[in-house]
Amino acid sequence: VANDPNGELYRQDMLDSKIEFNVVPTSTENGPTGTCVVLTTPDAERTMCTNLGVSVSLSANDIDAEQIKRCKYSYIEGYLWTGPDTKQACIQAMEDSKRQEVKVCFTFSDQFLVDMFADDFREVASNYCDVLFCNADEARSFCGIESLEECAIKIGELVETAFITNGKEGCLVAKDQKITPVPGFPVKAIDTVGAGDAFAGGVLFGLTHGYTPIQAARWGNYLASAVVQIQGPRLEGSWEDKFQEVISSPN
Repeated sequence: VANDPNGELYRQDMLDSKIEFNVVPTSTENGPTGTCVVLTTPDAERTMCTNLGVSVSLSANDIDAEQIKRCKYSYIEGYLWTGPDTKQACIQAMEDSKRQEVKVCFTFSDQFLVDMFADDFREVASNYCDVLFCNADEARSFCGIESLEECAIKIGELVETAFITNGKEGCLVAKDQKITPVPGFPVKAIDTVGAGDAFAGGVLFGLTHGYTPIQAARWGNYLASAVVQIQGPRLEGSWEDKFQEVISSPN
């Protein structure tokens, strides 16, 4: 982030959410803090107009191996593959993670990135990734086949665990050469902004607290179904009271 009002907003928001945030803001001479305008259409789909700002300056030098060492998982966004410096930062973070036995999560982020960087993403999946997140369109583009179950089988051959989301249908979990469908929660969606992030966040909460991938996927599906019912990507309040109920449900 830059030393500007948006940078301070992000910093304070992270701290208010009890998330450690030790990033030193950069001078605005290097660019402003990134922003994103999201346009939502009546079908609840979204179009993003993004100014990456100073985030494009992220480099391998910014990766803190000691912080990674304290984690159970690192989470790498495919979006960062679009710049040479940010790509190297990703590779550095993954190498530091593997060296310190921290599991690497990777998300394809968007279908256009799979189309652009399919070979690179295949190398990441084969050599670094333990847990892969993608949606149905990204999976089909990556594998070059239409059947989502066959995609899950192919992706599952590359990584330890894969979560493939499919909108209101829920997701497929690929684990130990077994494909398990985990149904979604039927709701009326008004805004799909943040659905994938809510899903990944829910899954990672489950995995880091010792639950199975299937249980974690149920929680991810539930949070994704909750966030699409509101405007914006942020769920408010506490959801802990629903956790045990959701992960114990056959749905």
